[in-house]
Amino acid sequence: MRDVFTQSVYFGFFLSLGAYFLGTKIRKVCRMGIFNPLLVAIVLIIVFLCVTHIPFEDYSRGADYLTYLLTPATVCLALPLYRQIKILKEYWVPVLCGLAAGCAATMALVVSLCTLLKMDHQILVSLLPKSITTAIAIGVSEEIGGLSPVTVAAVVATGIIGAVVSNMVFKIFHIKNPVAQGLALGASAHAIGTTKALEMGEIQGAMSSLAIVASGILTVAVAPLVAGMV
Repeated sequence: MRDVFTQSVYFGFFLSLGAYFLGTKIRKVCRMGIFNPLLVAIVLIIVFLCVTHIPFEDYSRGADYLTYLLTPATVCLALPLYRQIKILKEYWVPVLCGLAAGCAATMALVVSLCTLLKMDHQILVSLLPKSITTAIAIGVSEEIGGLSPVTVAAVVATGIIGAVVSNMVFKIFHIKNPVAQGLALGASAHAIGTTKALEMGEIQGAMSSLAIVASGILTVAVAPLVAGMV
């Protein structure tokens, strides 16, 4: 019976959707940030594959179809930005400065830690696009000689951690402005952070959507230069 499911090209696809659905239900019951639906889904899938001894390749064959939705899903985030275009026009100078600072801080942190830990150059360049959405990060990583699997893992981990700790960070540093909250989530935690931002409010979601696009463009331009210098 197990072979019937695992040989289906839709096995990984529906397993992913089912795990995420359970993650949303668990999040509604347990309101703590650690119960992020994506994080819960990842844990559930790993446990399921380990218990049933199903090879990852069988799961990945169907789950890969979900990656085709990354680009259109990212484009759809432009809708909340369009609705809040007046706010963007009002704060465009601090927005651009903040996003540039965020991109620079990300690059500097990756280079500093990888140099301190004496990590391989290929791992370093694979981590440079960790704070942008997966659809863009994979292309950047391949262009500068990185490893796509490492980049994807770093992007997912960065997004989940950012979404989980965001409320705590905002409280510690007294960040109450919705524009600042949205930009911080989008620039540091990309699409996963934007999901969290949309839960907080439409302004946060719009600014986070803007941060995804702008941070992606900045990273595409800066990452090859940084990779060539280190």
